[in-house]
Amino acid sequence: MTDTVELENLIGEQLQPHLDALAALRIEVFREYPYLYDGDTGYERNYLRTYANAERSFCVLARDGADIVGAATGIPLEDETEEFIAPIQAEGLPVGDIFYFGESVLRRSYRGRGIGAAFMREREAYARELGFRQLMFCSVLRPETHPRKPAGYRPLDAFWESRGFRRHPTLKTWYRWRDLDDHEETLKPMVYWVKTLS
Repeated sequence: MTDTVELENLIGEQLQPHLDALAALRIEVFREYPYLYDGDTGYERNYLRTYANAERSFCVLARDGADIVGAATGIPLEDETEEFIAPIQAEGLPVGDIFYFGESVLRRSYRGRGIGAAFMREREAYARELGFRQLMFCSVLRPETHPRKPAGYRPLDAFWESRGFRRHPTLKTWYRWRDLDDHEETLKPMVYWVKTLS
């Protein structure tokens, strides 16, 4: 972390004034590999309203002066949409015990400074405060031979494992979005990572 970046924690409706900034940041960061997301502001605002409308949701902002340069969200899984919860219920996992980590987005020029680790710590501390027993998030799974995979690309698996997360051996789902340069949406496989809190 640098002296110029400060973290700000928000709960529930405190997120509301920042929806436009977070929508723009999500679109910016998720254009990069592996998501390659050709984003839509209207969709993003609607997605983020789930967090702004949930009483126990959480967001940690990274600010450099007045600029929001990063953000990470979390929400009790039972406050997510039914469509989102369905594959986790189908696996027989206890939805009420799980705090779900949403996005973690950070502008490229601010990476490698410990901000991502701080995002993890802040969300975990909040989940512990609420008494949750498990943390969960999901990530896109791209083929090793994907044509847009950058040279020297390193997935974040090692970082997530260093924070105590393990990839769930069977839980998987599919989400649909339009990749850069594509003309229509396609389904993408998503895998889940889980951490049990002691």
